[in-house]
Amino acid sequence: MERNSSAKKKILVDRFTFLFEVIIVFVGIFLFLLIPRFIYLIITEENAIFLAPLYYVLRAGLVFLAIPLLLYLTDFVLESQKKEIIVEEDISPAMNQLKQYKITKNNFKYQLLYGVMLLFLFFIPLDFFSYLLIPNFLEFQRDGLTASQNPINSYFFQAYFVFLISVIIIQLSVSFYEETVTRGYLAKNGSENFHKISAVMIAAIYFGFGHIGYYDPNYSIVFPMIFFIQAFIVSVVLALFLLKKKWIFPLIFAHGLNNIISAHAIWNSIQGNDFMTVTLYLYIPLLIGSVIIFIWQFPRIKAGLSTGIKDFKTYFKIDDKIGEEPNDKYLRILIDISIGILIFLVAILLTV
Repeated sequence: MERNSSAKKKILVDRFTFLFEVIIVFVGIFLFLLIPRFIYLIITEENAIFLAPLYYVLRAGLVFLAIPLLLYLTDFVLESQKKEIIVEEDISPAMNQLKQYKITKNNFKYQLLYGVMLLFLFFIPLDFFSYLLIPNFLEFQRDGLTASQNPINSYFFQAYFVFLISVIIIQLSVSFYEETVTRGYLAKNGSENFHKISAVMIAAIYFGFGHIGYYDPNYSIVFPMIFFIQAFIVSVVLALFLLKKKWIFPLIFAHGLNNIISAHAIWNSIQGNDFMTVTLYLYIPLLIGSVIIFIWQFPRIKAGLSTGIKDFKTYFKIDDKIGEEPNDKYLRILIDISIGILIFLVAILLTV
């Protein structure tokens, strides 16, 4: 009974300590983002082409600066809970956060290779088959981004050259921001405090709910649910990769370029081009590249999938490290789902 009680206590204490840390960090991010929020308020259709990219670049840059500083602060606030972790790794959480961005001459080509593999073997097929197999899914995304007439998305209605420059700056900034917060912070930092797949699940739930914001009353509720599932799967795969390789650049690279490709599909839809045209000129060449990379890198892909699936399966097994019993496993899963939803609600409240 004492062993069981200790496991329950550790599950609850570790996760709610992490939730408290996340609240501190998200409040700090909110304060850091007051400057780009001011820019957002003054964006109109006339100045959007210049101010919208600046808004997103500032968001990405300030979040990159904010999280390490705020993690340094939480070391003092939660010192007793984090002491064992810091001593064991001999590195502060703030420095651990920054290490993910390190690119060296020796590992750059491997980071680039993994980024290309994630883009061509995961992101592109996932988006293409979603558009192909789910009728009106592309239109749902298009209307979710443009129906509100938000001037920040007005670049979708510009001539191609203006659209291209804007979408490159904006979507790379968005991917940098999202990877930094979701995988670089929530998944990575959470994994250093408790079961690493719990951190992956919490981050995936947060990321999935963040994409339900595309809800449009003109479409079935099924569409945002599909978007949730898609975003959830993306987050799980990227978080597992990050925890294995400790590199965030491949995630930013693949996520950003895929956003640019998806934005091109949406831009073409706005121009009146049907999906078969988009498929012929955009996705078919990319999918040919996917097949080539799959054949070329098959042994590496097979090994990575095997490791990822093996790691993910541990989530549904009893955690002997903390003395779990069968009921504790279900409590852990329930708490993880709750923490993921709570973090999403905190983000909505603070508009992080």
